[in-house]
Amino acid sequence: MSRTGLAKLLRANAHHGAIPKFKRNLLVREFIPTSGCSAHTMGCAGLDYMVFGDAFLYCDTNTFGQVLELKHLPAINMRVKVDGGYRMLLADGKFMDFEQDEIIHIMDYDVEQTIYGIPDYLGGMQALLLNEAATLFRRRYYSNGAHAGYIFYTNDPDLTEDDENNLREQISSSKGVGNFRSMFVNIPNGKENAIQIIPVGDFQAKDELEKVKNITRNDVIAAWRMNPALAGIIPENNGGFGDIEKIDRVYTSNEIRPICQLFDQVNEVLRGDRRIAWREESKAIESTN
Repeated sequence: MSRTGLAKLLRANAHHGAIPKFKRNLLVREFIPTSGCSAHTMGCAGLDYMVFGDAFLYCDTNTFGQVLELKHLPAINMRVKVDGGYRMLLADGKFMDFEQDEIIHIMDYDVEQTIYGIPDYLGGMQALLLNEAATLFRRRYYSNGAHAGYIFYTNDPDLTEDDENNLREQISSSKGVGNFRSMFVNIPNGKENAIQIIPVGDFQAKDELEKVKNITRNDVIAAWRMNPALAGIIPENNGGFGDIEKIDRVYTSNEIRPICQLFDQVNEVLRGDRRIAWREESKAIESTN
């Protein structure tokens, strides 16, 4: 998967762009900052994990090899080297290499490979792109005075060539700036139905936009395993979604705290080889679950 492509998808849809940051915020809420790992560092790593399925932390050490601080490295630029270690891609084709023990790689398991993590929302990608396409279509629909397009049909023999050219010019000028212009056509001795406007698909009249937006929105939310009450969805019934505080507690317990446990491996790695040099080592990346 192209990491640049996954990053650009965040701007394709309102819910897809907001949900990963909301889940990141819930993760940071469970985190206890220390001198060795700040809330900002954890927030950046958490967002990378939500978007790309993995995160990278650099172990900044002293002369004794003890870790003084964990620093976030952007996952979009990180690559796993074939011969071991890691490489961070820089501008102008440059790169920076890291040894295996300098990086802590946090990733979600993928059944097809064990090199990189993979996000869970990929199954909803087509719905996400369809949602974006529907929005872009509606923007063009309103920006174009011809809307979804139509066929201007005439079969009157009294319509002169000059009249035809004039009609073509009027139709062309009705698009874009100055759209929705009215048009007057007079054909002396013209027959009934000499001129007809045949629409080519009216997106608005059939409410197709609302259907597409709602269906794809639900697919995007399902792909993120996000509760609608927490996703900013307006309830369609008077009863709403129920007790929001209870929903938050259940969602945090079932979705966020398991992610906290994945990040706890950072503590396990650092404590395992006794490399922690900061004072609050017991609170390095500890969750409150």
